[in-house]
Amino acid sequence: MNKKMLAILFASGNESKLNELTLHRTTASLPFAGRYRLIDFALSSLVNSGITRIGIITRNNYSSLMDHIRMGRDWDLNRKNSGIAVFPPFGLNTSRDVYKGKIEALYTVLDFLEKAPEDYVCVSNCNIASNIDLESILDEHIARGADVTMLCHKANVTSSKRVIITKNDNDCVTDLCQVEIPSTEEKLVSLNIYIIRKSLLTSWIEQAYARGYVDFEKDILFREVENGKIYAKEIMSYAAIVDDVKTYFNESMKVLKEDVRNELFETGRKVYTKVKDSVPTIYGENANVSGSLIADGCVINGTVENSILFRDVRIEEGAVVKNSIIMEHGVVMKNGQISYTITDKSVVIGAGRQISGSEDYPIVIVKNKKV
Repeated sequence: MNKKMLAILFASGNESKLNELTLHRTTASLPFAGRYRLIDFALSSLVNSGITRIGIITRNNYSSLMDHIRMGRDWDLNRKNSGIAVFPPFGLNTSRDVYKGKIEALYTVLDFLEKAPEDYVCVSNCNIASNIDLESILDEHIARGADVTMLCHKANVTSSKRVIITKNDNDCVTDLCQVEIPSTEEKLVSLNIYIIRKSLLTSWIEQAYARGYVDFEKDILFREVENGKIYAKEIMSYAAIVDDVKTYFNESMKVLKEDVRNELFETGRKVYTKVKDSVPTIYGENANVSGSLIADGCVINGTVENSILFRDVRIEEGAVVKNSIIMEHGVVMKNGQISYTITDKSVVIGAGRQISGSEDYPIVIVKNKKV
């Protein structure tokens, strides 16, 4: 048995909770931290850990994802014998129904899994922003003789349907449950990233699919806890689960903190993304910028405080942007004011307009709109 691993990534998930942010894209291609997409963090962690065979299972609105990853060149994944394989959302060749859950989705890629020479699989969602050393976790997984290693972190349960882990002193999982009601109590929360022996995964999927099961966590992992070979690996560095508008806004704002940026980008493991040849940002005479993350190609002549600006954003004279996220090609015209607002790609805020949300309920303006 070799100690190599391939990966299966789920590009979609919780689109209904992300509302306007995923009308035109998958969760995987959601912009994050000024110049990245959420899938960049998963792909970079995999590549930095020597994992170069990656299957991406799509569901809907995946044209932006295809445009972003192209052939995987920016992650050194444009290879002859491995690289990225993108799978369509249809469940079976004989049916044009979109897969109903992870079990059915994994069943459709069994041929890809069985033909791959790797003996271990990393199964992951793409709505996680973190920088993880998966190579060392695989070594630990093998040394323990684990069936499954579940990656997790301690966090407040801010969104429903988070999987909560209970473990003993040896990190063996003793209970799993799914929380439906958010709370402020800190718990050990699953990141929905799993390391599994490939032969075991394919066996589980075949049996579960034959019985009509759909949910990978409830119908497989929850049932396997009693066998005592599921282990939890706590990620001590920054890890964000983005599964609704509120968590997207809050986790984006955390990136403005230096310690969080260091845990994401200063680990020695680079985070790669699609390269765009933009010019440097221009700060005009009247620009006043503080506590913000500014991507390249912007032109700023107004005030920007505690905000994130993606590439090619224009802030005109007298405009004020506070506690907001402005995606690519966004414009805030003269004397416009926005706070606690997320503007999608190519949104224009008209001259003198005032838009204000709150920290708990940021306003989202859909792509290409002029307000």
